[in-house]
Amino acid sequence: KSTEAIMVARSPVASLFTVAVIVSAVVAITMLSSMRRTPPAILGRGMVSSRSIARTTSVLPIRSQRGAGLSLSKNSRGSSLVGGASFGVASSAAVASPQKVDSAAKAKELLDGVDTIIFDCDGVIWKGETLIEGIPETLDFLRQEGKKVYFVTNNARKSRAGYKKKFDDLGLQISPEEVLSSSFAAAAYLDQINFKATGKSVYVVGDVGIGEELDLLGIPWSGGPADMGKQIELKSGFALPHDENVGAVICGFDYGINYYKIQYAQLCINENPGCLFIATNLDALTHLTDAQEWAGNGAMVGALKGCTGKEPIVVGKPSPLLIDYLVGKFGLKKERILMVGDRLDTDIVFGNENGLKSCLTLTGVTTESKLLGAENQIIPDVYVDSINAFRGA
Repeated sequence: KSTEAIMVARSPVASLFTVAVIVSAVVAITMLSSMRRTPPAILGRGMVSSRSIARTTSVLPIRSQRGAGLSLSKNSRGSSLVGGASFGVASSAAVASPQKVDSAAKAKELLDGVDTIIFDCDGVIWKGETLIEGIPETLDFLRQEGKKVYFVTNNARKSRAGYKKKFDDLGLQISPEEVLSSSFAAAAYLDQINFKATGKSVYVVGDVGIGEELDLLGIPWSGGPADMGKQIELKSGFALPHDENVGAVICGFDYGINYYKIQYAQLCINENPGCLFIATNLDALTHLTDAQEWAGNGAMVGALKGCTGKEPIVVGKPSPLLIDYLVGKFGLKKERILMVGDRLDTDIVFGNENGLKSCLTLTGVTTESKLLGAENQIIPDVYVDSINAFRGA
């Protein structure tokens, strides 16, 4: 009986202890779930903005009515499109809806708010080697309106000089300083950190553009197209030799990538102390022809990430390196710049996260249904069927 009495006396305490354990577990699970919903930091710039991640548990753009005004304004609660979408506190069910520029009046309203327009190239100006219809007339119109025009491409196959020639071949007249490529960004990054002073060399997984930009800086390099046809003969005791003086591996789009290049690059990254792993961009898809989409540099970078376990330094869009270069060299005002591209995860993030206005064009990889779909969390300020909408076409 005494034992039963003790058990009865202790049962309320045990019950309270059990309740406390259950409550603690629920709180812990709730906190963990909240942490998992928090958007990650992007490129060292802090947390992503509400324009790039539209569905979070805090500040969200609220879906607006179509056809509203396009002018951007700022207030204490965030950004808003006057007469359109406002950015305020909303539930996670709210979905942002960018405004479509589909009339001459809307185009004028948009252009009145900018001095400079930065265009991506693939999927915006051309597809593969084919110029998108109406582009020459649109670029002429924008220059006549007094707009400064620049072209920033993540495609590292060509150098700036190579892209200038492509513009010439397509009948587009631009100045050499108006075009920047991710191949240039890779070389500029090495110049910025004074890599040349280390006496090290660079191994290139990529095309001629990267090497041409490195040559302009006097930085020695190997690989690139020269290694396109190389093969490895796997036999007992064979070890692929590599240059222990390689201090950086740059990975750009490489349609001739092979196992030799992957193995050589991973040896440099894994075995050479302090070797940098630099990616020109992480684009999943690219436009090699106008007939279909092709695997982009994200595939090449992914191969090197897989065998090194390391994350690369990304120098192309959406990294701020290229916009900082343009702003510093030409004295541009970020709030008066419009970034135009066909990719949400590079072009639009590049604009949103670097203080620019952003415009998505539907002539490239992103469809209107993807842009407006519930799954999309990267929201441009406006979008167009093509950049010809800027002249009301």
